[in-house]
Amino acid sequence: MRALPALPKANLHLHLTGSMRPATLAELAARHGLPVPPVLTAGTTYGWAAFQGRYDAARAAVRTAGDIARVVAEAAADNLADGAGWVEIQVDPTSYAERLGGLEPVVEAVLTGAAGWPVGVILAASWAGSPEVAVRVARLAARYAPDGVVGFGLSNDERLGRVGEFAPAFRAAADAGLVTAPHAGFYEAAWHVRDCVMVLGAQRIGHGLTAFTDPATRELLAGRGVTLEVCPTAYPPLGVVADLTAIPIRELLAAGVPVALGTDDPLLFDAGLTDQYAIARRLGCTDRELAMIARHSVIASAAPPEVQRRLLSGVDTWLGSPPGEKAA
Repeated sequence: MRALPALPKANLHLHLTGSMRPATLAELAARHGLPVPPVLTAGTTYGWAAFQGRYDAARAAVRTAGDIARVVAEAAADNLADGAGWVEIQVDPTSYAERLGGLEPVVEAVLTGAAGWPVGVILAASWAGSPEVAVRVARLAARYAPDGVVGFGLSNDERLGRVGEFAPAFRAAADAGLVTAPHAGFYEAAWHVRDCVMVLGAQRIGHGLTAFTDPATRELLAGRGVTLEVCPTAYPPLGVVADLTAIPIRELLAAGVPVALGTDDPLLFDAGLTDQYAIARRLGCTDRELAMIARHSVIASAAPPEVQRRLLSGVDTWLGSPPGEKAA
C-alpha cells in the first residue's frame, strides 16, 4: 500500500473552531478561565445537541483577532503536514462579530491567519439564522473575494432552515463567482441535497450522505459534477450512520458522484485528513479510488490553477509509484 500522507490532496471541509489544536484550546481556555470541552469518544452516539454544546464551548475560548489568526495559521500548518496542498477553512463571521466589533474584523482576522498559506476562506451563514443575514454574509464574501474569500456556505443543523429562503444569498454568491457549498443531507433525506442543487445552485455539498439512498439524486450529482464533502469521523458520533462501515464512499464513486474527503472538526472528532483516507482504505477503497478522491478534492477546490496542476500531477506520481506502505 502507498503511504497516505504522501498523497497530495485538498481539505475542503474544515470549520475554524473545529480546526483548533487541542493544546491551543487548552491555552486559550485557561487564559479566560473556561472549561475545555472533551472530544467525542469513539463508539458513542451523542447527537447534535451534545456536539453543538462542545463546539460552542470551544468557540468561546477564541476571543480576539489574534486568536482567530493563530487558529487559522496552525490549522494550515497541520493540514500541510498531513499531505494537504490546499485547505479551505469555513467560518460563520456572525459567531465572532460581537467580540470583534463587527463582521469585517472577523473576516480580516481569518484572512490574516491565512496569508502566506495555500488556504481559501469560505464564509458561511447558518441554517438556523435569518435569510437576510445570509444575504449580508454572501455579499461580505463577495466583497472580500479579491483578498482570499473563495466561497459561501450554510452550516449548522440543516433541519433548522428552509432551502428556498436562502436562494437570494446563493444568487449573490454565485454572481460574485464564489464556490457555493451548503451543508445538506446530513439528517434530512435525499430531497434536501437535491433541493440545494436545484434551488440554491450548490456546486458542492457539505456531507450529503443521504443522497445515496435516491437514484435520481445520485444521477443529478453525477451529471452536474456536484462534489460531496464526506467527513467519515463525523457521522457515527452524531447518529448519521450506525458505524463507519455504513458510509457508502465506494458506492458513490461507482455511481459517478465526485467525493472529496474532509475533516469537519478534528478538534472534536480527533482525526485528521490522512485519518479520513485511512478509513476509506479500510472500507475497501483501492489506491486508485483514493487517488480519484484526491483528484476530486483538488478539482472541486478554489485553488489557483497552478496549485491544482501541481497537486494533480502529484496524485499521478503517487499512484504511479510502487506500493511500499506496510500498514494503513
